[in-house]
Amino acid sequence: MIKPTTAVPELSVEVVGGDTWRLSEQTPESFTLIEFYRGYHCPRCKLHLLDLNQKLGHFKNRGCSVITISMDSQERAEKSKQEWGLDGLTVGYGLSEDSAREWGLFISQSIQDKEPNHFSEPGMFLVRPDGTLYSSVLNTTPFYRHHFADVMEAMDMIKARDYPARGNV
Repeated sequence: MIKPTTAVPELSVEVVGGDTWRLSEQTPESFTLIEFYRGYHCPRCKLHLLDLNQKLGHFKNRGCSVITISMDSQERAEKSKQEWGLDGLTVGYGLSEDSAREWGLFISQSIQDKEPNHFSEPGMFLVRPDGTLYSSVLNTTPFYRHHFADVMEAMDMIKARDYPARGNV
């Protein structure tokens, strides 16, 4: 488990469009929001990421960079971005199972033909510019997702009160 205020693992993924995204190269004013999603097969992920895509400008206005990442192949990630209408989001793909486990994500095995053999369950991480974890939300299923409006409200409160990371003992 990655504890708040400790360094997060290095993270590097290919993104739809051909670039490589590296956490160590991010320079946000406040946070990098990393949203791990299950993959193209997940209708709940589609709804969740559409909401994030719609709110992307609000996160940028708060000094927060955003990426969404899955263990999907390039082809499946491209389908997610195009078919789901994720025009503003940076969509990363090819997360290895080892890296997913290093981040503490839960791994599931397929129960339907449309699912990949193994994939990560959802997780959201707010990482400070210094590469330390501020907070995380992990899921074992596609249900019970956090609301991005709540995340933005929390970011405002964190800034206004200089609220420290919690849960690091």
